[in-house]
Amino acid sequence: MVGSEAGGAAFPGRLTGGGSTVSVMVATAIVIADMVGVGVFTSLGFQVKDIPSGFSILLLWIIGGIVALCGVFSYSELGAMFPRSSGEYNFLSRAFHPSVGFLAGWVSATVGFAAPVALAAMAFGEYAKSLLPGWPPLGLAIAVVWMVSLIKLSGVRHSSSFQFISTVLKVALIVAFLLAGFIIGTPQAMSFAPSTSDFAHLTSGPFAIGLVFVMYSFSGWNAATYIIGEMRTPQRSLPRALLAGTLIVLVLYVALNAVFLQTTPIEKLSGQLDVARIAGSYIFGDFGGRVVGAMICIGLVSSISAMMWIGPRVMMTMGEDIPALRVFARKSSQGAPAYAIIFQLAVASLMLFTRSFEAVLDFIQFALLCCSFLTVLGLIKLRFTQPDAPRPYRAWGYPITPLVFLLVTAFMMYHLLTERPLQSFLGTLIMISGLLIYAVFRKRADPRSATAPTDRG
Repeated sequence: MVGSEAGGAAFPGRLTGGGSTVSVMVATAIVIADMVGVGVFTSLGFQVKDIPSGFSILLLWIIGGIVALCGVFSYSELGAMFPRSSGEYNFLSRAFHPSVGFLAGWVSATVGFAAPVALAAMAFGEYAKSLLPGWPPLGLAIAVVWMVSLIKLSGVRHSSSFQFISTVLKVALIVAFLLAGFIIGTPQAMSFAPSTSDFAHLTSGPFAIGLVFVMYSFSGWNAATYIIGEMRTPQRSLPRALLAGTLIVLVLYVALNAVFLQTTPIEKLSGQLDVARIAGSYIFGDFGGRVVGAMICIGLVSSISAMMWIGPRVMMTMGEDIPALRVFARKSSQGAPAYAIIFQLAVASLMLFTRSFEAVLDFIQFALLCCSFLTVLGLIKLRFTQPDAPRPYRAWGYPITPLVFLLVTAFMMYHLLTERPLQSFLGTLIMISGLLIYAVFRKRADPRSATAPTDRG
């Protein structure tokens, strides 16, 4: 039951929220769409600047994928135990206390998804300039967010169809780009075989820092946990969707970086941001920029769609639990949490107009990493405090896999604390503000009141 273990005032908690209409394929599509943004198309230039080794670069992405899989195994166990939408809000409420869950939910529901939506939309506007010259990027960004939001407001069925089709198209275009690179691209003097110099690269500071940015590119592997309540047979479907989606993205990421290195001189990539466009020009000629731009634009629509679907589910579930937020739990006749979607749309649009999303992303990264760290730590805690609780799925490789995830996440948090202390401090303040707001809501829902919520979990 939500919060019963910690003895605090519990918010009501239903195990499933909404109709179970999302298939494994659609849930897998959400994971892929949420993971594959612009990171993989931009980060290689900064990696090869200090790590000029094909083997080391590919190994960097493989390690990032393995760490993401370690998180997948942990989240799958928690999701099978507590199949309720909202991700960390649900898991932390059950593993620790509703206040800890509210902290995570507060970050996600306010800016945790709205800021990445705004960033992806702005990137869409920039890349779409090559396809629609003369159109302002801001106008294109706002248009794509509103278009996707209207689809989400039309209901789960239409959202599922749009998400699946846009993600399949996204993957198909990436695969076509890969095939073109391997078939018609001019091979460069790049070897992917290990050499004696690779050991020095693997133990270097740039490799460790590169892993931090690779892990950011893999973020989103937990996307399906935010819609568990809408999945069919979630105890089986969730682990399959998370595992399949993460494995597919791992293969795509490694293959994309191999193509970039195989088709483009490394000196042309070093220090560059738009490595995909540069590689595209070497594969397709002058037309390559438009080809890559179209591929990334379609991929970004899929990513925005995933985040506009899963983000409002956090606010929806919080609304089911917290009387003051109950309006966000209301659903339309088509099953969409309309007020929660409109709220995220409003925040994302405000960030686009004020150009504040990049600053927000800077200071929520530490908070989001902290929530993931606590979630996996909660899995270990529950193994001790609730050893006999039903576990339809048990984390593969326990306790090694959760410990690997915790160590890498702790390293990323340390990196942010040392490199961006002010932003990390502001992220911590956001979490503290969540605890203060929770205390206000808890006081209003005092158990001694006749209208106080009860734990129905």
